[in-house]
Amino acid sequence: MIEHIDPGTAPVETGATARSTADFVFTFSYETYTDAVRRGMMRPPDRILSSLMHSTAVRRLLVANPFRWAPRVAATPLLDRDVRFPESSRMSLHHPVRLRRDDPTDVADLAEEYARYDRSLLRASRRMSLVQPLAITTNPLVAGFAPLAWTKDVTFFARDDWSSSPAREAYWPAYREAYRRISESGLAVAAVSAEIIDRINPTGPAAVVPNGVEPSEWLGPQPAPPEWFAAIPGPRAVYVGTLDSRLDVPGIIDLASRRPDLHVVLLGPLPDPDYVADLRPLGNIHLHPSVARAELVATLRNAELCLLAHRRTPLTEAMSPLKIYEYLAAGAPVISVDLPPVRNIDGRVLLVDSVADFADAVPGALALGSSAEAHRLEFIAHNSWAARHEQVFALARA
Repeated sequence: MIEHIDPGTAPVETGATARSTADFVFTFSYETYTDAVRRGMMRPPDRILSSLMHSTAVRRLLVANPFRWAPRVAATPLLDRDVRFPESSRMSLHHPVRLRRDDPTDVADLAEEYARYDRSLLRASRRMSLVQPLAITTNPLVAGFAPLAWTKDVTFFARDDWSSSPAREAYWPAYREAYRRISESGLAVAAVSAEIIDRINPTGPAAVVPNGVEPSEWLGPQPAPPEWFAAIPGPRAVYVGTLDSRLDVPGIIDLASRRPDLHVVLLGPLPDPDYVADLRPLGNIHLHPSVARAELVATLRNAELCLLAHRRTPLTEAMSPLKIYEYLAAGAPVISVDLPPVRNIDGRVLLVDSVADFADAVPGALALGSSAEAHRLEFIAHNSWAARHEQVFALARA
């Protein structure tokens, strides 16, 4: 059985700890607590939840999954036996249930749906005897359509611009309406990029809180490379992430063709194999499925070069790519498309106009070599999740 996987188990101190504690409500967006644990608690919402669960400034915490189809929730004890939430008088996990599988796309129907979600949360909060809880939601529809009038304050944490996500195009009008309501209501907004803040245009408190790293994953001696990675000749350039429409496939082909000495490793889930079909004939391109966190860290810490090979789209222009922070924590030099959220992160990120320019930047990037250890450790310390979450919690309490 998988217990809660936490990247660091020490209590998280916040600036408010010495003054008071507070009750909190945290809601996921479209994935559940079980999903978060199974992927290693590695995405930004997962990290925020980990900090809340161990913060000495949190008196009681209600964690809420998104709406789930009633038959699926009924089967949860059987299907999710490998994950257990650490239930206690201080923390509880709530499973809102409905008869439909998916959110409606009509705005009026969404308002009714999330009014029901709100009432479900209220009942769960009363069972826990929460007192004027502070709500942090990572779901734009909860932030935009759930009243949450029983909470003291609501903070929306935006890890992506949902209104430009190709996978959720049917909901773009709903997200734009949610953004409008968030703006008019004066809700606090924390977002991973200034571009997302601009698109929501909040009238309440706002803060840009980029992604970060968990120091405990990246400290210590360099681990041995995984066997599959060690078998690939160097120099190796690694891209980590879902191999979907964000990835510039023609640009990767250009890089591999112009730099036959460079082996390009694309590491991550592959939702549509046809999308990368043109990459398979090239012998110096290697597709590898997702790996567990320890194996990912070992791969990156042994890579000669890392890549942010995104197409330039409204979605990627608003992202704060988690992978760049992890690349730099690993000590690797980075070549990246010049997008607003990746500027001024670190001097070891070489910015170019497009992936078609990567081949020209390879010699300079490889010449940088692995980061000096003192620089790597300084980067990790300055970009820790603990420091990031201090900003989010301060905004929630403001």
